[in-house]
Amino acid sequence: MAWREMYNKNNVFYKILRSEIPAEVIYEDDFALSFYDIHPRSRVHALAITKGLYTDFGDFTANASPQEVVGFFKAVLQVANILGVSLTGYRIFSNIGSDAGQEVPHFHMHLLGGEKLSP
Repeated sequence: MAWREMYNKNNVFYKILRSEIPAEVIYEDDFALSFYDIHPRSRVHALAITKGLYTDFGDFTANASPQEVVGFFKAVLQVANILGVSLTGYRIFSNIGSDAGQEVPHFHMHLLGGEKLSP
């Protein structure tokens, strides 16, 4: 299946990348943009989105350049450091597909922390 053909440029994260929708930015570099989730599920809840047009983790890992993959995951770590959860612990995850609850078809990672998280 051609994942790249499925990317929808009308999704909310692409609109944030184009500055059509505001976001409270935490960190930005050439590979990622991170901002606070508008519906936080913990004391700290940030999102990191890739600047590349990838629908999910599978699309990203199959089609992104090695520089994009490394750059994105280093950005996620930088966000954890900025938010001060690196020392106390945090959770990162990505929902992939509708069965997992992915709501926006743009690859992103959630970063949760700032409190004791349930298993």
